[in-house]
Formats: sequence, C-alpha cells, structure tokens
Amino acid sequence: MSSKSIIITGGAGFIGSHLVRLFVNKYPDTRIINLDALTYAGNLENLKDIEKTPNYIFEKADILDTSALEKIFSIYNPDGVIHLAAESHVDRSILSPLDFVYTNVVGTVNLLNAAKKCWNGDYNGKKFHHVSTDEVFGALGETGFFTEVTNYDPHSPYSASKAASDHFVRAYHDTYGLPVVITNCSNNYGPNHFPEKLIPLFINNIINKKPLPVYGDGFYTRDWLYVKDHASAIDLVYHKGKAGDTYAVGGFNEWRNIDLVKLLCKLMDKKLGNAEGTSESLITYVKDRPGHDRRYAIDASKINKELGWKPTVTFEEGLAKTTEWYLENKEWLENVTSGDYQQYYEKQYEKSH
Repeated sequence: MSSKSIIITGGAGFIGSHLVRLFVNKYPDTRIINLDALTYAGNLENLKDIEKTPNYIFEKADILDTSALEKIFSIYNPDGVIHLAAESHVDRSILSPLDFVYTNVVGTVNLLNAAKKCWNGDYNGKKFHHVSTDEVFGALGETGFFTEVTNYDPHSPYSASKAASDHFVRAYHDTYGLPVVITNCSNNYGPNHFPEKLIPLFINNIINKKPLPVYGDGFYTRDWLYVKDHASAIDLVYHKGKAGDTYAVGGFNEWRNIDLVKLLCKLMDKKLGNAEGTSESLITYVKDRPGHDRRYAIDASKINKELGWKPTVTFEEGLAKTTEWYLENKEWLENVTSGDYQQYYEKQYEKSH
C-alpha cells in the first residue's frame, strides 16, 4: 500500500459512509481514515461491509477536540481532507443554534488549522475539500437556479453556520494559500439516511402507520440527488477540481414536497401490499418551519462541462432503491430511532391548529 492517506470527516454519517465506501473500494492503495464523533446521526453499522478492508481506518474523534485532531494529523500525515462532518438538520438548528456554530464553524476552522499545520506550506499534491449545501444561497423564486457565483443569503441557523464555514475555507485559501475546493450540493436521498430528513422520515412513518408531517401548504420545492451520485461528484472534484474553486452539485430534479410525499405513498403502498391511498391518508399538515425557504434548485453545468459529471440515477430508480433498502433493513431503522429520537420528534412536529 502506498503512503497516501485521505481523512474523511463524518464518514459514519449518511453521505460520508457512501463516500468512504466508494474511496475504500476504488482506491485500495490509499489509506482512508474515517474521522467521526459518532453523534446521533453517525453509525458504524453503515460501514459493516468494509470495516475489515486493509486500507480502511476508523478514528473516533470530535472536530472540536483540537489535540485529538493534531494527533490524528501527525499520525497519518494526510494528503487530503474531505470534510463532511456537520450538524445538518434545519429543524435541529432552530431548536439549538449554538451546536451548529460550534460544529460547523469552529469545527471547520479547527480542521483547517490542523491541515495548515500538518502541511506546513508544502501544498504539493494536497487538497482540502469542504462539502457544503445549496441552502447557503437562501431561497429562489418561481424561476432561476443557484450557481457558483450566487450571492450568499442564508435564512436558518443551519445555513448561516454552513455559509460561515464556506467563508472560512475560502479565507484560508486566500490568506494562507491552502489548496481548497468547495462543493455546494442539493438535497440528498438514499440508503442509510437518518430518519429526520423528509424521505427516510416518511418511509419510517409509513412503515409504522404514523402521521406524515407536511410543513405549511406543502408547496416547498427542492432539488433531489441520489447519494451515490453525490459521492461520485465529490470524488471527481477532490481529484480534479481546481484549487480555490467552487462546484455546484445538483440533480436537475425539482419536486414540490407534497408531490414527492404522494409519490412516496404510492410506491410504499405497492411495496407493502396496501390498498391504494392507505399511506396518503396519513398526510398531516403541521405548523410551518420558521424562515422556511420556498425553493432551491441548482445549475450543475460547471461540474458537467469541466469535470464531466452528471447524475446517473433517475429519481424513479433512486426512490425505488431507497424504499427497498429501508424495507430490507428494518432492524437498522429500529436501532437508530431510539427514545431520544422519539422525544425530539414529538417536540418538532406539533400539529398545526
């Protein structure tokens, strides 16, 4: 095995686990170090199939722990960092903004400092890839798309914390010459997704015949991307993206929440052998989220033109694969939906009156 090493933060999470698996299998001569604090959304069961692979290493550490980071960087002397570790759920950010400031802003700066110290000005063959979100750009009207040059206009504590972290990453490039790239991605879906986000939450609720909480009028629009397509985009940008550049990653796949929920209900009824309309009857409109952005959509033509990336999984295929995975992995679902999760859930989704 070569001495090349890449640290992937948040590698036990949803997107992170798919990325770790891709890199471990695709680059057998590179050590892949999964650095994860194993908070509620991090789950090593996501990586059971590769945990014994020779080029895979797991390090339990929090990106707020600067001495742990320094130690890990000095042991592995990584050639690259792909930073996915983040608090990522808007609803949680509304309940607890400071957690997002610490993890997403301070944690990112800690990593930047650790990389800068480790590389000590020798940036040849080095890369710091920061994985961000389209939510930093705010909301769109009925038309138009986010691009790499869209002005930042975050509306939630989550998106504000991610926007701040993006700014720090760029500042470390401009001030210290750190070779950074940033990707801003649209909503991901797929297997291993913690059931707080819309698609896995609703799959779980349909399985358990629980209400499906739809915010406001349900006309909020999102651009959806299958998680494995996102992992392949990160792979391309990490290896071929230009230092200092940003790449917008999207699915060219816009759906209004209510239409997506109805499609999911139909799909699940078919798979569960329910009478038509069974799951749709569970739809419950709930009190709207504060500062709720109306529409997100990404123009991913730059990454397509420059690096040749485009989504390979259609929404119909991706949704079918996703629902099948959750139905085949009910034990995984039961394990992650613990008592803590139940309390949070009840607090978050109060019925609208």
